[in-house]
Amino acid sequence: MDVDIWAWVADTQRQLHEAGDTGLAIALGDLPAQAFEGRYSQLDVMAPAVAQQAGTLERPWLELFARYWHLVSRIGDRAQGTVALGDAEALAEFAAREDVKDCPSVPAAAEALALTQANVDGPGYAAERLAALGAALEGVSAGSPAFCGLAGQYVAALIDAGESEQAVTYYESAVAGHRGAGGQVSWELAAMGVRALLAAGRAEEALAELDSAKEFPADDPVAKDHREGVLRALVLATAGRSAEALEALPDLDVVGDHPRDWVEWAHVVGRLDQVISNTWQLGRVMRQWMTYFETMGVHRGRVELALISGHLAVKRQIAWQANVLADLAESWLGALRVTDGLPERVAELRAAAAAVTPLPAPGPQDELVEYFDAADGHNADPERWVGWLWPLSGTDLPATRRHTTTLSFLGYAPVGADILWKAVVEDGDPATAEEQDVAYLTGVLIEAGQDERLERFAAMLPAPAAHLALSRLHRARERWEETSAEAERSLEAGAEGITALEARRLLAGAAQQLGDNAKGAAILRELVESEAGEEEDVWRMIVMATAAEDWPLVRAGAAKLGMPIASDEGPIEEEWHLVRVVLPVSDGSRREVLSVRTGPATARLLIPQPRGMDYNAGDVFVIDPRPLEPVPDDAEAQEGYVIPFAGVSMLRPGGFTSWFFDGAAPSEEDWTEFNEVMAERGWPMWVYSDDNYTIAHPSTGERLQGVYGWIAVPPQVDPAELDAVLDDATERWSHPMAWLDLARAVGVEVERHERIVKEYGL
Repeated sequence: MDVDIWAWVADTQRQLHEAGDTGLAIALGDLPAQAFEGRYSQLDVMAPAVAQQAGTLERPWLELFARYWHLVSRIGDRAQGTVALGDAEALAEFAAREDVKDCPSVPAAAEALALTQANVDGPGYAAERLAALGAALEGVSAGSPAFCGLAGQYVAALIDAGESEQAVTYYESAVAGHRGAGGQVSWELAAMGVRALLAAGRAEEALAELDSAKEFPADDPVAKDHREGVLRALVLATAGRSAEALEALPDLDVVGDHPRDWVEWAHVVGRLDQVISNTWQLGRVMRQWMTYFETMGVHRGRVELALISGHLAVKRQIAWQANVLADLAESWLGALRVTDGLPERVAELRAAAAAVTPLPAPGPQDELVEYFDAADGHNADPERWVGWLWPLSGTDLPATRRHTTTLSFLGYAPVGADILWKAVVEDGDPATAEEQDVAYLTGVLIEAGQDERLERFAAMLPAPAAHLALSRLHRARERWEETSAEAERSLEAGAEGITALEARRLLAGAAQQLGDNAKGAAILRELVESEAGEEEDVWRMIVMATAAEDWPLVRAGAAKLGMPIASDEGPIEEEWHLVRVVLPVSDGSRREVLSVRTGPATARLLIPQPRGMDYNAGDVFVIDPRPLEPVPDDAEAQEGYVIPFAGVSMLRPGGFTSWFFDGAAPSEEDWTEFNEVMAERGWPMWVYSDDNYTIAHPSTGERLQGVYGWIAVPPQVDPAELDAVLDDATERWSHPMAWLDLARAVGVEVERHERIVKEYGL
């Protein structure tokens, strides 16, 4: 059944609006945009909520649609593998249900499962993908909107099966059939054809195909430019046109946010080592990518990255890294269904590493620690230092500390953990180890994710250090009750010095997370008054004391920092300067709200928020006084710059209520007067529309500049008063303004406002 999916979406939205499910209707239309625009935190909250609501309303087609777009956001740009496989299989099963099978989204479920399997292990799942996609293609016509996506995945499966020429033939047939049926080939299908030609060794034909597809419409228009750049660079690099490939290749900071492009991008870089900056920074980023793939179950992708990165390390003369990456690649082969050719590639990498000529150390071996400490932190190459310190690591503790922490910095914490474990535990006595070494090993084990090993290590330590190590582990895993309990036990066991200092900080932080700000502030007060704490401890104390409304302690902290407070007692409610307070939204996103800073760790929101938000203008928030971004150095950029701070918690609600207004924009003179009326009464008003918002003239259909926003009024203002003020302020405007929700609330001229909304298409 070939139904236009977007026509179905529009019809479903209309039905939902008519049924009064306006929020669900809006969410339905926004899900694809959230996926394409990378608003994943928002989508991760909204899509499951829409799916659940669709299930409650017994709308299985809508549930399938919501679940599909959530899955696509995970397996597409985010390239998730095994972590999404169960959901992809469940979606395919759901799509086969009798009450769902005619939904236009059904073919997309088969496509999504094939893509997820390809993320995990393309060649390993090739046969399954071909069978399932073949069956799905039999159920759609060549002109169907679903055809290009299914055909593209079929081509990809043929490539992974090693049938590159057959992939080219199928691609050409699919394109001809789709065009013959009146369809327009998608850029994604054409891109898969380019990959098929490339796999068949026909690079120049692949480039011509890519050129001809440049203006093709994309299923994912937001990603098209950078994806086309990566693919073009790969084709050019394969054709030996390195300079052109480098020019086409998107920068690392562009592809870094798009995991599905990482392997192809890395293949390009592997071919362009003579014309690209092959540095330790590149190696570190690629190791981070491997870690991401490991977490997401992208088994073949992590092997490919390890082999490519290993050869790049060889070209940097970093033999140790090439060997470690060969070990990693070999250990990951067991997760693959098909390993044809990979053991040989691992052996090839080992041989290349063995042939590397070691780089000379900067000084005598017994002086390397001093050289390391004196090195310029900005220009020193950590990869080289790992190689130079390796002969000393495990025997010389100062060298071992530097070596293992540098390994962790580069992404090889498990390797450093093994070395430091041997030095501290196997060759030493943990019970008598220095605090510094205990802290180093604890940190490395946490970073390596070796929780069980850390617990074994803690059991070998004296009680204060043991409980501190466990508290650090729990904090890293955000287990706050356990963090607090272990920090308490460390202090009760007689912790002293650095151990006691760290335990108190952990205890205070856990208290804050558990909502007991008064306790956290009191703990930090002891540190501050004992002079054992640092400036950061003072700031943390101020934040917690503010949340607990312990104003004398806030003033004491401010005095410690040399920060003047005008008042001597009571709540601190001053007018300092404008700030941006970054607050969470229920859909998982973040919202910046212009505010005025009223104290060391407080700010009052100035901008009215839409109804349904957890906060509004007039609310006072506790803020983290550490800016979320640095203030620009440039004096011109500083002018008008408003510093962003993270909101911690609401201190005091203002009680304001927001009301929506919408209509045609008035003249500049009328609008200025309107703003003055609101400002005189102290009613915050904010326009949320932009210059692209237009409405229809009810008589001519002419597009008029529109304006909509929210006005917030304090709790003592009756809604009827706002209605009267709005009526008086807008009565002489050329076009009427509507405030339908307010009119309904006060029961005044509801029909008039309903008519305005309908006539102007608001």
